[in-house]
Amino acid sequence: MFKNKSKDEARLEILNAIKQYYETFLIQPEYKDGDRINYAGRVFDAQEILNLSDSALEFWLTAGKYTQRFEKELGEYLNLPYVSLVNSGSSANLLAFMALTSPLLKERQIKRGDEVISVACGFPTTITPILQYGAVPVFVDVCLESANIEVKFLEQALSNKTKAVMLAHSLGNPFDIKAISEFCKKHNLWLIEDNCDALGSEYTLNGKTAKTGTFGDIGTSSFYPAHHITMGEGGALYTNSALLDRIIRSFRDWGRDCYCLGGCDNTCGHRFSKQYGKLPLGYDHKYTYSHFGYNLKATDMQAAIGCAQLEKLEYFTKRRRENFEYLKAKLQNTQDKLLLPNPSPNSNPSWFGFLIICKDGVNKAKLVTALESQKIQTRAVFAGNIIKHPCFDSIRDTKAYKVASTLTNTDKIMNDGFWLGVYPGMNNAMLDKIAKVIIENL
Repeated sequence: MFKNKSKDEARLEILNAIKQYYETFLIQPEYKDGDRINYAGRVFDAQEILNLSDSALEFWLTAGKYTQRFEKELGEYLNLPYVSLVNSGSSANLLAFMALTSPLLKERQIKRGDEVISVACGFPTTITPILQYGAVPVFVDVCLESANIEVKFLEQALSNKTKAVMLAHSLGNPFDIKAISEFCKKHNLWLIEDNCDALGSEYTLNGKTAKTGTFGDIGTSSFYPAHHITMGEGGALYTNSALLDRIIRSFRDWGRDCYCLGGCDNTCGHRFSKQYGKLPLGYDHKYTYSHFGYNLKATDMQAAIGCAQLEKLEYFTKRRRENFEYLKAKLQNTQDKLLLPNPSPNSNPSWFGFLIICKDGVNKAKLVTALESQKIQTRAVFAGNIIKHPCFDSIRDTKAYKVASTLTNTDKIMNDGFWLGVYPGMNNAMLDKIAKVIIENL
């Protein structure tokens, strides 16, 4: 097949065949009434498959040229200098928190027993790293319209053990960055922005508009297929701090003190000439460990897909906003029975989903069942109230966590809230169907 052809010629022939395969078998058919309407999903074209195939043909496998390209291009999009690609959004949250436990941070190091302010209405992986390390999450209530933290409770959640605030922008709608940033600055607290649901969202602070995930000390993203861009599995951390970037990369790469890229040796020029810890002088720096770390890198094949997805991110964001506005307009006359979402002040969300809270007298179970029976996917607002899940059974009513306010709205969202998709793979016909089923079943 490849006789008398160069490697590059053979590669091009393979990629052209793959493109034809995509055009023949993988282009999605147009939506017809009665088809399933997913809450989210991957949106792609031939380029993602070509990038993936190109990477596979190189067979580098682990982090390589596509990883470096993705980190650079995501950094340019966010206007941040430091980006680290990892294997999931959960790993990103784990590393974001673990970075703040590094002894390199000296008096600002988070230690066991220190407290981190968060909310119970969110995804478990925002909370799990705090608990697993032995720090104490302190939960406060959220606002109904946004499912984001109610900032009036921040001060009463504060103690002399508080070291950080770790919060997600719920469903793409930014939390009150101004109030939280000022609170963190006033009390010298770290801020981790879980940006997994909000890549592309914007917030204006002091007259300057920037992407969410860039206001705190560390931001995180997820690239699971349901999220704003995908590489199957994958995630990222980003920061403006060279020190935090160094710490993040150490924890991500087994805890190494070494900062060589994959396939490189002796970047520091002192691989065998320095003394670290209690090791002998000249011990191999490439195998010197400054943290108890992990291997949480993504593969270069994942990064290759991500590079193609990044090129579509602005379009994806535009479509999410358009779909949100279209569905909200269709449901305007339901507001006597449903609480509909609004963008947070000073924000321009890249919506992950469309939050609906059933008002008193509306049966959420009946409405959700009606939607699901019409092949329209719905989703709970993540954990609803994480404290009430079985994972808390072993620590319930212990000092492992604290509740600093009533969780009235949190429980309301758990009991009466759900959300629907607005992802770029949806069109007006799908949104019309969603609105029709909702209106008919109120």
